[in-house]
Amino acid sequence: MTADVVIVGAGIVGAACAAELAARGLRVTVLDAHGIGGGATAAGMGHIVVMNDSPAEFALSRYSRELWIELAPQLRTRDAFARCGTLWVAADTEELDAARAMHAAFAAQGVSAALLDARALYDCEPSLAPGMAGGLLVEHDSIVYAPAVAQWLLTQSPGAARIDVRLRAQAIAVDAARVTLADGECIGGAHVVVANGLQAAALVPSLPLQPKKGHLLITDRYPSFIRHQLLELGYIRSAHHATGTSVAFNAQPRPTGQLLIGSSRQFDTIDAAVEMPVLARMLQRAARYLPALPTLNGIRAWTGFRAASADGLPLIGPASGASPRVWLAVGHEGLGVTTSLGTAQLLAAQITQTEAAIAIDPFLPARFELGACHV
Repeated sequence: MTADVVIVGAGIVGAACAAELAARGLRVTVLDAHGIGGGATAAGMGHIVVMNDSPAEFALSRYSRELWIELAPQLRTRDAFARCGTLWVAADTEELDAARAMHAAFAAQGVSAALLDARALYDCEPSLAPGMAGGLLVEHDSIVYAPAVAQWLLTQSPGAARIDVRLRAQAIAVDAARVTLADGECIGGAHVVVANGLQAAALVPSLPLQPKKGHLLITDRYPSFIRHQLLELGYIRSAHHATGTSVAFNAQPRPTGQLLIGSSRQFDTIDAAVEMPVLARMLQRAARYLPALPTLNGIRAWTGFRAASADGLPLIGPASGASPRVWLAVGHEGLGVTTSLGTAQLLAAQITQTEAAIAIDPFLPARFELGACHV
């Protein structure tokens, strides 16, 4: 079998890359050892958010959010896209100052956001604990059910007729012209894209990826309990901890009326089991912001592993100079859903040698001086 591009990974990033390349006229084969939209895609919250921890992260997340908003009218009800906005909650005056700084940074880049005093905060979210200082509402941030969108991208997007999806196809090696499967079959392609998250390290051993374990819990249905995606201003500090275990308040209103509660980060384990002490700590943190949370019925908890790069930015581009037709789209950590569409654009621009909408250099894998990726 020969394709223009063979993509390893049918999560949201691999699916977005496949859809974009197919839309540009290329024949794409997508391989996944399990199913569409599994792995980190199935485990995450599906929050589409502009983040400004660095100029490169800001550029990619803002660009990607714009692409999501453009795509939204084509999506189905089951894809659960909702422009609920993100409300960053400031617990005290120091965090309110941080909200002001974020507001100024967003305004300078043309991102619409509203700074809220305490009264406006409680008008937006009456269920918040009393005594909060205010917040920042980023109104165009959104949520989506990413596993369903991955399926749509691969089977119903405009170029889907040029996409061949092969499941239960476990890749064990890649080189510049093919992917070798566990059963010995070789799938040929002019280009090979590795987009299977943490599993990419088995194909490209020199990848600087680290697993970050996270817990989530979903409740029964409580319509209108919250209206926006809620995050504490301390979330960004928590998200970039380099060691140990951290938790931060993160709550999402699902279109079903359920609440999705996060978040935690752990570096010291690769055990996928739910850890009750970590889950309890995460829920206790959430209850500081939503005092009625302990009265709600939680129905399921689970974990997932984010693939984090050494500098917090994804690797998008050639895997190494030694294998010019092997490409990477990995290392998105907690922003894989947000940045999937932008990642696809940046990767497709490089493969088709066309101009990209934003700077590619900050995301090139060469910044880590990768070695040869042939296995």
